[in-house]
Amino acid sequence: MSVDVEALKLLAQEKKLPLERLINAIENEVAKKYAELPAAKPHGRAVLNRQTGELVIYVPVLGPDGDRIDTITDNPAGFAKLADKTARKVIKEKMRQAKDLEVVTEFSGSVGDVIGGIVQQGRDAEVIYVSLGRVEGKVPPAEQVKGEVFKHGDRIKCFVVDVKQGEKGPEVTLSRTHPAFVKMLFALEVPEIKDRVVDIVGIAREPGARTKLSVRTHRAGVSAKGALIGPQGSRAQNVMNELNGEKIDIIDYSDDPAAYVANALAPAKVSSVEIVDLAAKSAKVIVPDYQLSLAIGKDGQNARLAARLTQWRIDIHPDNPVTQIKAEKAEPMPTISPIEGA
Repeated sequence: MSVDVEALKLLAQEKKLPLERLINAIENEVAKKYAELPAAKPHGRAVLNRQTGELVIYVPVLGPDGDRIDTITDNPAGFAKLADKTARKVIKEKMRQAKDLEVVTEFSGSVGDVIGGIVQQGRDAEVIYVSLGRVEGKVPPAEQVKGEVFKHGDRIKCFVVDVKQGEKGPEVTLSRTHPAFVKMLFALEVPEIKDRVVDIVGIAREPGARTKLSVRTHRAGVSAKGALIGPQGSRAQNVMNELNGEKIDIIDYSDDPAAYVANALAPAKVSSVEIVDLAAKSAKVIVPDYQLSLAIGKDGQNARLAARLTQWRIDIHPDNPVTQIKAEKAEPMPTISPIEGA
């Protein structure tokens, strides 16, 4: 059989495939198929003539001492048809791999960004399949927000976690739970972030429930919180709508640990913050007794997120000794550490 070498060269150039690697793949696969034939001779190898395109099986002839004394060609019955089919299969496979590599390269640049797509029906009911145009992304169960339900045809935004070449083609792993998802949603809404006038310094999230993020500005006269909240709260509301109502606390970052811890406990008002151990990042916080439950939050959520955001161990106490004694009898005052909050 023979291969159209000129067509092969044009294909390799178009798909940006190394020609020699493509030819070697054809030779190796054809040799493998030849070896599987009942009439195959030992040690046969396939060689594709780079000028004529002729594909020939060469078989060594060995002498009594095992040295090669000659080389002959072999062409068993039906081999030409098999070789032609094999060569076409190899070319098709290499083209698919080249296309997959192109897709992987394209989407690898989107890792760490937010991407939009359309929900598709898939084989696994626990996985959310998302059409991204040239490729299908997947939101595995671990990256889904509990309670969120999407149906076929819904538009969805996700955070791109990973892009790689899988056994069956490109694999794009998406997330709705990643903390950076919230950060990147704000980046889409807030021009000041893109212009680097405002930075999101830290973020702590319990997906589907609440997110705390700290912000700062690099330009006098610009309110970092105001930039994220937007006119009449529109920017923050757009992000919350995308997160299906997840609450978001935006607080000012501070280089002063006491101020940062106090800010992080918002919406609770803090009376004072005492740095107990700077090296261990431990702080004692006093809040008005009527703010105690707000500072702690439901099931400790507010204090837990504040600890994760600031990376400080936070010990919360009411300012009224009587309230503290009553509270301690009922349940000891919480000391929340970043690790516990993780």
